[in-house]
Amino acid sequence: MNPSPILIRATQAIAIILIAVYSIPTRASAKNDQQVLAKAQAKTHVGAKKRAKHSAPPKRKAEVNGPLYATRAEVMQEADAMALRLGLEPRWVRHAIGKSHYMPGIARAIAPPPVGTAKNWAVYRSRFIDPVRIRAGVKFWQDNREALERAEAQTGVPAAIIVGIVGVETIYGQQVGTYRVMDALTTLAFDFPAQHPRARERAAFFLSELEAFLTLTQRTSTDPLALRGSYAGAMGLPQFMPSSWSKYAVDFDGDGRVDLFHSAADVIGSVANYFKAFQWQAGMPTHYPVRLTAEGLQKAELLAPDILPTFSAATLVTLGAELDGSTLQHDGPLALVELQNGDAPPLYLAGTENFYAITRYNWSSYYALAVIELGQEVSAAMSK
Repeated sequence: MNPSPILIRATQAIAIILIAVYSIPTRASAKNDQQVLAKAQAKTHVGAKKRAKHSAPPKRKAEVNGPLYATRAEVMQEADAMALRLGLEPRWVRHAIGKSHYMPGIARAIAPPPVGTAKNWAVYRSRFIDPVRIRAGVKFWQDNREALERAEAQTGVPAAIIVGIVGVETIYGQQVGTYRVMDALTTLAFDFPAQHPRARERAAFFLSELEAFLTLTQRTSTDPLALRGSYAGAMGLPQFMPSSWSKYAVDFDGDGRVDLFHSAADVIGSVANYFKAFQWQAGMPTHYPVRLTAEGLQKAELLAPDILPTFSAATLVTLGAELDGSTLQHDGPLALVELQNGDAPPLYLAGTENFYAITRYNWSSYYALAVIELGQEVSAAMSK
């Protein structure tokens, strides 16, 4: 028997009511959904804020992961020994190291350039001093003027030097590194390229940095497998190695914790504190111009100490360097710094103890001069 039209309409109405009732979330489920949405919204907000603050770096080809270190018995034995040395929970250390991957790309990146590769200051400079970094540096300086002025007042380290460091290292946070720090440090501690001329020394250094990183993350209750940085394991806007984070990083914004990933004030205060620890001298120039005379020049002797300030201004002159009046008045040791320019004549500087302090951040006169000149360019752009 076919149902009547009235019965059909009544059944449809009841079905609609039931669907509506069961579609209303319970208080508990609504709360859970709200929490999920809040977390998703927070992540989206943070991502949008970062994108607005910094242009996203170009996408790079995904790094190929090698085998887990959990498959290496000798590495797991070292993990146990490390836990004992550091007073850490062995299972936690084994998990962190065992879940780390050997990264072949890191091993390639850390290898020295081929023998005979010519250095070129002009090319090196162009990599770090360009309109993108200068514009970003101006914004960083404007946004953090108070922290920069406070850091300079407390430590004597000029704002321009701090701005130069953060710009050269990460373009003010745009490129803080995509490698898991644990992957980088375990790779370089246990599989440092043997062909490197100082392979044993460098492997020992990265093993000590791995220990510093595990100690740091354990103390701060941070998942060691969650943090990302450079292929060498450097972290945050200033690219501090773990030991530097532990020794020199400071809570400069007063929130009770040190955050070199998100707090520009902590970054600024920590960079200034780093240079203060390496004997930065307020008011001292970083370098002076130098010309070398052909007659009586003892270039080999002048360059022998490398970038370590060794000679007085008078001694530099005796050994064949031509100095201007301000350099001759400098009271303190100087180093003759040579920056090669490919086939063009080298650039020569008289580096002071402050120039040497910058090289404690990265042992390179090219790096130090890039930091100095980027800071100068940003400062000049600020005044326009």
